[in-house]
Amino acid sequence: MHEFTRLSVICAAISLGLCGQALAHAHLTASVPADKATVAIAPTEIDLRFSEELELKFSGISIVGPGKAAVKVGDARLLDEGKTLTLPVTEKLDAGRYTVEWHVLSTDGHKTKGALDFVVKP
Repeated sequence: MHEFTRLSVICAAISLGLCGQALAHAHLTASVPADKATVAIAPTEIDLRFSEELELKFSGISIVGPGKAAVKVGDARLLDEGKTLTLPVTEKLDAGRYTVEWHVLSTDGHKTKGALDFVVKP
């Protein structure tokens, strides 16, 4: 019985360690514009809020508009203690669907990526 208890404690410790690693990734928690949003006024910046602090040097955002045209953007920067990645949009966005693709590196070294879409109303 004593050996079984020790083995159970070791298994529990390993499981907790693995859970902590899985939770350390920077997950997108909010965005402006929101995913699948339809907006009446074209955004002049994109804001992505993450669950973890980011490394700006290894994080980025790109925007593709109607006809798969790349949208001109400025330099990304971090706000909110390094958890919000913001990107100025330097060209006027016409009506249509836009895809925002992002990739980030959290300060603990984990990479994540994703995409969201929004529509600018005519």
